[in-house]
Amino acid sequence: MLQAAWATAALLPCLAFAQVAEPVDLDVVAKIRHEAFQRSQVAANLKELTETIGPRLTNSPAYERSSEWARGKLSGYGLSNVHDEVYDPAFGRGWEFRASRVELIAPRELPIHALPKAWTPGTNGPVEGELVRASFKTIEDIEAQRGKLGGKIVLLDEARAYKPSDRPDFRRHSEESLGELQTFPMPQEAEPGAQDKRLDEYRKRQALVRALNTFFAEEGVLATLSISSWDNGIVRVMGGGGRKAGDPEGVPDLVVAAEHYNQLVRAVDTKQAPRLRVDVDARFTSDADLPATNTFAELRGSSKANETVIIGAHLDSWHTGTGAADNGAGVVVMMEAMRILKAIDARPKRTIRIALWGGEEQGLHGSAGYVSRHLADWPAPTDPEQQALPRAFQSGTGPLQRRAGFDRFSTYFNFDNGTGRIRGIYAQENHAAVPVFRAWLAPFADLGATVVTTRNTGSTDHISFDRVGLPGFQFVQDPADYFSNVHHTHLDTYDHVVPDDLKQAAAIIASFAYHAAMRDERLPRKPFTDREE
Repeated sequence: MLQAAWATAALLPCLAFAQVAEPVDLDVVAKIRHEAFQRSQVAANLKELTETIGPRLTNSPAYERSSEWARGKLSGYGLSNVHDEVYDPAFGRGWEFRASRVELIAPRELPIHALPKAWTPGTNGPVEGELVRASFKTIEDIEAQRGKLGGKIVLLDEARAYKPSDRPDFRRHSEESLGELQTFPMPQEAEPGAQDKRLDEYRKRQALVRALNTFFAEEGVLATLSISSWDNGIVRVMGGGGRKAGDPEGVPDLVVAAEHYNQLVRAVDTKQAPRLRVDVDARFTSDADLPATNTFAELRGSSKANETVIIGAHLDSWHTGTGAADNGAGVVVMMEAMRILKAIDARPKRTIRIALWGGEEQGLHGSAGYVSRHLADWPAPTDPEQQALPRAFQSGTGPLQRRAGFDRFSTYFNFDNGTGRIRGIYAQENHAAVPVFRAWLAPFADLGATVVTTRNTGSTDHISFDRVGLPGFQFVQDPADYFSNVHHTHLDTYDHVVPDDLKQAAAIIASFAYHAAMRDERLPRKPFTDREE
């Protein structure tokens, strides 16, 4: 009671108005804060997840180990209904890589910093070949190169001029940047046909990738190299090759640090006859497409146990770092929030469910599959071009089909922007939720969390809920070095995470989940039309 009384006294001025509109249980908040800050397990769990298990490409052996690890932890916390659930019976093949080594061997020797794209083949031992350049903007460009690239290592991109950064690598939000977030930018009217144009460009890119994979393999190209999209030696790598059984795998395909790539381009352009040695230890771990899963656990509710509040983060990662910021941080924060609620013997009215999603990096597959199966979705498109898109990005065909859980769902909270400390929450234009969130944030103002912005944010798993009219939210976080050093790069490791940030986030999310589960009514839903899109 001393902690609760302290919290009440310290926060009474800022809570006086909020409590009229939205009850906040400061006794529970005080217990959550104490458990989160005095007995935190986020750092230990993140080390285990990222440095014992490592990166967790969807359907890789390491992903399976991470799911087993998470289930063991969640069961150990005393949570119920701990299980995996398939969201795609044939997501794709398993793949992993152990090492890559690229060396310039003529006209001089130099180690080249390069890492393979996911789902691309290895070299089966070192290969050596002449380095050449070739440009493929369209499928028609393939014919111009036919018969010329056998036994070669091919540079696919132009050199890029180095541009020094004018911003610090690691940033916290300032009062100015937080103030800017609390304004709502007027939406720009889309140009007629803009969406169709983007989809057409996407389809053309996908068709070109498939054609190139087939062409390179048929020609006997030894390997292909692309330039990293970031400078300063940062190798930013995602997927390529053939994830699905039957897709053309192509040849070993690597991303090279920009400063090294530029040297290679200049060596070719000045006719130095450069030669490279490439050795990539990568392999597919299955011949057939495997089912892909999400992981769940629950803190069972009482009087409204059939209604759900969900908190979630994606368990999968890319493969060259250890997936610490993206999104090991979110995984351990959500697990910690559940541990805290169980440890303080919270008794929510609604069931609080944790979801650890798979396939987020390939297009929100895990969360979209869950929403489609349990909550709502539009009828699946019959257009083959639409079917080729990730489910979360397909156009609806209306009317919306509600599942049994639609009316029993309250809200979803997501955490997926690296280590950054929570500074508030994006309301996704759900204006009725704004005063609720302000009340829930008030006890954490002393930790820097104050902002409720009506703005939308995208690109992660809350979108799977928002797109069908259900409340789904992502928190405002400090930028840290997420988009300067770690996002999808080989630097996404434990050292780029701030444990104190994760402690703060776990406390806030535990409190948000608890209060959402205790409301008399579900969290308000914004206006939504079941229109054909």
